[in-house]
Order: sequence, then structure tokens, then C-alpha cells
Amino acid sequence: MADVRADAQSRLLSWLEERELLCSEELDLVRRGRNSAGRGPRRADAAVYGRATGFETMVGWLFLNNPARLAELFDHLEQAGSNP
Repeated sequence: MADVRADAQSRLLSWLEERELLCSEELDLVRRGRNSAGRGPRRADAAVYGRATGFETMVGWLFLNNPARLAELFDHLEQAGSNP
């Protein structure tokens, strides 16, 4: 269940960004999702919550509009998990 936590999603997004695996359109989706996130839960860090919301926005858009690209990004993340 850790993969649905905001901090885990934020780390996944950071991993993709550090390796420059996201195109400008995907980065724009992340930015727009992050900016619309609001403050989030009281116990959560607002920046982490915003980044996680941005990640979810990108994943949702890709799921609906470009599932092949989503699968490609998930493949990268899966490889990252098997190579610590």
C-alpha cells in the first residue's frame, strides 16, 4: 500500500524528473495538477501532497490518452525498483 502514499508518489516523480524522462507536455500536466492540489491533509507536507497530486494528474491523463507512454514510464519505474 506504500505506493499510494503521497511521499512515495512524490519520490517516483522526482526519480523520473532527475533522469529527464518526462517530456514538456508531461511536466506541464504535473505542474497544473500540483497547482490545483490545494493544501492537502493537515498531517501532510503541502509540497509533497502537491507533487503527488501532479504525479496522479499525469498518470490519469496518460492512462486515458496515451497508455503506451504510461506503460513506458511504469517500466522505467519498475526497473528503478529492481536496481536500488
